[in-house]
Amino acid sequence: MLKINRDDNRPIWQQLLDQAIHNITTGKWPPGELLLPSRELAQLVGVSRSTIQIVYEELYSRGYTVTSRRGGTRVSDWTYRPLSSEAASPQGPLQPELPMLNTTVGHLQTWLRGKENTHAFIDFSPHEPYLDDHFHKLWRQSFVQATGEPDLAHWAYGNAYGFVPLREQIQRYLSLTRGVHVHIDQIILTSGAQHSIDLIAQALLHEGETVSVEDPGFPAAWMAMKYRRMQVAPVPIDEHGLQVDRIHPQSKLVYVTPSHQCATGVIISEPRRQQLLHLAAQRPFWIIEDDYDSEFRYRGEPLPTLFSQLPKNTLYMMSFSKLVAPGIRISAIVGPKAAIRQIAKVQELLYRHLPIMEQVTLAHFIEHGHFIRHMRRVRNVYRRRHEAMTKMISATGLGQHFTLSGVETGLHMLLEAEASFDEEAVANQALKHGVRVYPLSTYCLESKRKGWVLGFAKVDEAAIEEGIYRLSEMLL
Repeated sequence: MLKINRDDNRPIWQQLLDQAIHNITTGKWPPGELLLPSRELAQLVGVSRSTIQIVYEELYSRGYTVTSRRGGTRVSDWTYRPLSSEAASPQGPLQPELPMLNTTVGHLQTWLRGKENTHAFIDFSPHEPYLDDHFHKLWRQSFVQATGEPDLAHWAYGNAYGFVPLREQIQRYLSLTRGVHVHIDQIILTSGAQHSIDLIAQALLHEGETVSVEDPGFPAAWMAMKYRRMQVAPVPIDEHGLQVDRIHPQSKLVYVTPSHQCATGVIISEPRRQQLLHLAAQRPFWIIEDDYDSEFRYRGEPLPTLFSQLPKNTLYMMSFSKLVAPGIRISAIVGPKAAIRQIAKVQELLYRHLPIMEQVTLAHFIEHGHFIRHMRRVRNVYRRRHEAMTKMISATGLGQHFTLSGVETGLHMLLEAEASFDEEAVANQALKHGVRVYPLSTYCLESKRKGWVLGFAKVDEAAIEEGIYRLSEMLL
């Protein structure tokens, strides 16, 4: 018999339903047992018939009972029982061993933050740009204004290519500043460089194909490719940039950072540029041109893009991680329409589209001039910090004992040591003195080059002077 507990806070129908389910799952009401008609059970329990009807409807909808016009309501052929603690596995399903995933993520974290999680008073991080309260105020202003517009279409499923007004703003910006003139359908938005590379691998390559990457270079690029089961071939870097004649002959794609090489900071020479472009056109293969921080150039204007010279073979990548802030997670791939269409299909299948409000905010941020003013302001900050870094390296004598490169462009430079130098020991010792530097080895696949990648975007002039002085005290 079902009973009502007047002290129970649950609705009456819920109390009765829970009791009925308990009776069925424990076998008290065996399979095939006929339940009392709703009117009769209501009188016995002392509730309205509608309450019992709710209970019977819930039992039926959950599969505990079956009904028929002539046979009434019966308990279904219930063959399952609640799991006992003895029957349940103590661990649940076993997770597959993914050694490649664990290794690559570990390497990525070391590259980004260093092996030690110790706080450093002076952190020469090459990964993050300068941010301040002024930027936050402008971004918040754009967010409030852009998201305050009563356009409910923003909350619907979006375009796999990305928010149209934002792509239009990027189209104009690239045309004015980088000489990249494209149709809006040649631009797709992504959530960062790694996402871009992953989409390209899925859309334009077959598993097991060979891709060539810079060595030393951008670790996340080859990690993403390796995880997609591509054969990654390292290509050495020298003072003129990528050694094009060392590109693997079977390569279907070559990843480069020609305007400011990720790690060494060198700019690929014009002969090497032309050699790479001719080779890509002859074989042919894709070029991924990662133009991540060429906007910050200290000698003249930014260099022409590879894309502007060979648009049919080149996938141009830009990111707002260095231009604005990594937390925005918005990047773009620019390429031939057919390739971008293929990439968009993968995006739509696996990710549908990017979160819309970040796109709406960034579009407003650019359209209303905040982005250009932000870039103008941070360029001045970076110019002062770049000057402080180069002067201090020269003044301390570090430039006489180590090779300094990558000073023309970008937000980091390389202080290179002999291949036999114990760069890791220096990095660990520097950390004990409150200074974090980033060993070149974390950027290397097979290369044995040694040194430290020194970023200056987030370090003010006084901290730069102090940090380089402390480093010189250890090295000289």
